[in-house]
Amino acid sequence: VRLVAVSKTWPAGDVAEAAAAGQRIFGENKVQELLAKAPESPPGLEWHLIGHLQGNKVRKALPVCALIHSIDSLDLARDVSRIAGELGLVARILLQVNVASDEAKFGFPAPVVEREFEAIASLPRLEIRGLMTVPPYEEDPGRVRPHFAALRRLRDELERARGVALPELSMGMSHDFAVAIAEGATLVRVGTAIFGKRDYEG
Repeated sequence: VRLVAVSKTWPAGDVAEAAAAGQRIFGENKVQELLAKAPESPPGLEWHLIGHLQGNKVRKALPVCALIHSIDSLDLARDVSRIAGELGLVARILLQVNVASDEAKFGFPAPVVEREFEAIASLPRLEIRGLMTVPPYEEDPGRVRPHFAALRRLRDELERARGVALPELSMGMSHDFAVAIAEGATLVRVGTAIFGKRDYEG
């Protein structure tokens, strides 16, 4: 299991402190913040985009993102594939799945992932590494276990039906990562438990 330290809203100085303590993977929600922070942070870090990716931000995001967790439509996958080709890159991606059918969340509905997986997998310059989900917040972490289990089952079914390897499951945050790990997470996205509470007012 690898830890993605979610550094959104925290300055590069805090990233440097975490890096000095041994943390190497950092996640940002917004492309603009990632682009501003990465050059000010220590070299050798791995940056992941974990928030929604808008089509008009793809060209700027690709050169700096080691992994994009949030591919949530076939159209976006096509944009990423095309621009990766223009830039001479291979984009490593996760498909974001809305396992809870939560209207407030981005992501493919699970049946749509199964239906469109072949089309996405056939696009050039894309390496699908696995799946990601953001379940609804629950005070009791045990209540999100079914969503994590559903993502794992979907991954297993895609691997079996399509004959592909999808090693990564990005799921679990500060309050529920232990449950996510128990259900097979390989990447946990933890911010508050590392950096503290965010001050969204400032």
